[in-house]
Amino acid sequence: MKKVDIETFFSRLQAADPEPKGELNYGNNYTLLVAVVLSAQATDVGVNKATKALFEAVDNPAAMLALGEAKLKQHIRTIGLFNTKAKNVIALSRRLLDVYGGQVPESREELESLPGVGRKTANVVCNIAFGQPTIAVDTHLFRLGNRTGLAPGKTPLEVERKLEKRVPKAYLQHAHHWLILHGRYICKARKPDCPACIVRDVCGYKAKTTV
Repeated sequence: MKKVDIETFFSRLQAADPEPKGELNYGNNYTLLVAVVLSAQATDVGVNKATKALFEAVDNPAAMLALGEAKLKQHIRTIGLFNTKAKNVIALSRRLLDVYGGQVPESREELESLPGVGRKTANVVCNIAFGQPTIAVDTHLFRLGNRTGLAPGKTPLEVERKLEKRVPKAYLQHAHHWLILHGRYICKARKPDCPACIVRDVCGYKAKTTV
């Protein structure tokens, strides 16, 4: 995608949704972190249903440790990989208390030191909690980067680094959310809704749908 088209692409997404928000429910940086960890290979809707009662009872690492792994599993048992995720949430809560005074750290490197937190999760937390212009490449962003010609790459990391270089600085803060929402509701995996797409004329996808 040409530089001028990239500018058009993001200016239109911005005009349509000036302040995009993620769809996970949370109350503070800690519950955001937990929600993002739980969302791996799960839908935001499913995570929100599972965490509604959990976050009413638990909103800090100490409270999570007091709840315990067994009771945590009961709260999140409807989420995929809940056994592993429960272990990670308990372990990361303990590390937050032991190393970071119970606070969620701001750097990607420190976040990645927490159990169950990979680069994508760290990037989401850095972006939402701390306003850093990070881009978390999930399946939607990976698809859009390649399909549109915006940032083609063979791996999520390659797409992430290309997006960081190619997205104009004015749009970096919200690029992650615009692309996720666009991929979730318009540029869908099986059949993109090209007729409803506001950036279809600058998109490099050759097999555009007509209906």
